[in-house]
Amino acid sequence: CKEVKIPNEIFFAITMVSLTENLLVVVAVIKNKNLHSPMYCFICSLALFNVLSSVSKALENTMLVFTDAGRLDSRGKFETKTDDVMDTLLCMSFTGSIFSLSAIAVDRYITIFHALRYHNIMTMKRVAVILGSIWTFCAGSGVVMIIFFRATVIMTCFIALFLVSLVLILILYVHIFQLARTHVWKIASLPGNRSRQKNNMKGAITLTILFGVFIICWSPFFFHLLILMVCPLNPYCECYRSLFQVHVILLMCNAVIDPVIYAFRSAELRNTLRKMFFCSGTREPVSIICCDNQSVLSSLSILFHLKQDNPT
Repeated sequence: CKEVKIPNEIFFAITMVSLTENLLVVVAVIKNKNLHSPMYCFICSLALFNVLSSVSKALENTMLVFTDAGRLDSRGKFETKTDDVMDTLLCMSFTGSIFSLSAIAVDRYITIFHALRYHNIMTMKRVAVILGSIWTFCAGSGVVMIIFFRATVIMTCFIALFLVSLVLILILYVHIFQLARTHVWKIASLPGNRSRQKNNMKGAITLTILFGVFIICWSPFFFHLLILMVCPLNPYCECYRSLFQVHVILLMCNAVIDPVIYAFRSAELRNTLRKMFFCSGTREPVSIICCDNQSVLSSLSILFHLKQDNPT
């Protein structure tokens, strides 16, 4: 099968959109003190990993343009070293996105199932340690993956990391969704709880959407790696491998969609972005000032009503 080629202009356009969106998220979180919470720190980390991915692809596309124009030698020493650096940043971004998604899932799980102890468990000091560990591990793994990428054990570890993280996120999200659904059943008949019921279902639906997008965007790439290991010479596998650039486009689209799902659905963040764009000193009232506090209050309500129905 003939390899499917994606025009460099499409890669460049997607990287610019992703870079802009994720930088806006980072700046908005830094500017608004109401967003200085563990969950938004993990969202910021995810956005920064997406920035690395966007910068890497933008530089790669720029080098390809100069190579096609005859200004660069694709096999030159400088070009090869630069390509290794960009590939390292790309691998670092991929692994960092997985860990950031996992951290967000764990944070949401603790918010709901350990509401009373949330602020003792997820302290900003621990968040800093978690983020430092994630970035250190991803930087080291990015270098190792590029140096030994063709080694079977490295590719196996890369795929295993993806699958384990996928299962962990799935388990946590299923528990969160089940608790939200139970909450709806328990308090549907109680007066004054319709708004909170709606917020819980909205949160559960949001988790379902973002997890579905994550699977759709990432699975083809890791299936590509699996095929490289299992059937490198099979003609049918070769046809699938010819779609590699399409798989990369899907990964880049995930970096574009992430800010929309995780960040732009937050009323507080939307108001911050509106103030940044329009330089407005006024602020519209929002229903959620701090996502963590609202989630804790909602979780306390869940636990209270479940306790009433199941007294010890």
